Amino acid sequence: MFESITARLADARKIVIVQAENPDGDSLSSALALEALLGNAGKEVVLFCAIDIPKYLYYIPGWDRVVKDWPYDADLAIFVDTNSELLLTKMLEYDGVRHFLEHHPVVVIDHHQEMGEELPFAHDSVLDESAVATGQVIYDLAKQQAWEITPDIAELLFISIQADSLGLTTPATDARSYQVAADLVALGAVPSTIESRRREYMKKPADILHYKGELIERIQYHVEGKLATVHIPWEDIEQYSDRYNPSILVLDEMRLVDTVEVAVAIKTYPDGKLTGKIRSNVPIAHHIAGYFGGGGHEYSAGFKVYDEYEKILNELINASDKASTDYATAIS
Repeated sequence: MFESITARLADARKIVIVQAENPDGDSLSSALALEALLGNAGKEVVLFCAIDIPKYLYYIPGWDRVVKDWPYDADLAIFVDTNSELLLTKMLEYDGVRHFLEHHPVVVIDHHQEMGEELPFAHDSVLDESAVATGQVIYDLAKQQAWEITPDIAELLFISIQADSLGLTTPATDARSYQVAADLVALGAVPSTIESRRREYMKKPADILHYKGELIERIQYHVEGKLATVHIPWEDIEQYSDRYNPSILVLDEMRLVDTVEVAVAIKTYPDGKLTGKIRSNVPIAHHIAGYFGGGGHEYSAGFKVYDEYEKILNELINASDKASTDYATAIS
């Protein structure tokens, strides 16, 4: 699985590590861990994301090293935790970036199924769909390369696994996930310290809690209560996103409604872009995202489209209904 990246790394002096335009705990921690591993191996590394890192991720040390300036003198680009063109649209609008990616080696390190719009340039894939997080794939890469996993790197990889598995609780979590997490603790990750930092950054001002109440009042139910949606318009994003991701405020509560199989937060932007963050209680999130050219895994996925909100909502209802029906039929 690692042959292609081994050859690419041998030829590279300067490497840019790219996150999708919906950075989360897995993508950020994976990028930072890979930065440290490659830096220790003598490489020059730049961390890139076309949008600002959300403040709820500031508990992860090193977030402030992620930049929005593309390093045109890099020799290799590594994409972590994404293989979807739709999650990289802003980056591809940068002058010269598409040309750079078409004429330089690109490697994708991911644990999501390859689906949706294919990347519009040649690339090698380091893909392990059995891994609970991209950080687990990078842990295996480090072991294969005989790279030292220092306590700081162990912490980052542990955060990656913890974040994408919701604390090692999602159905994608298996014995291997627990084994890798245990190995990382033995290597220096301290879960109690990580959780203490995370909780500190999860604290909310009173107006954010009030806003959460407003979002809960906006939740709509469809498909006989199996689908819950909430709309987050641009005005909300502009007012609140620099302090707290509105989607994160309510998605878990939406999933806890007893009839709900799928919860979706839809954001709308002035340029006509809509993004959907999907969390599900049954393994169909990736099928719903795939309908819109998005991607992810069975219980957590996302998509990005350019269309009218009402049209996308109707298509989301139909896609969710079909995915739910197909799943029910498959298990009956």
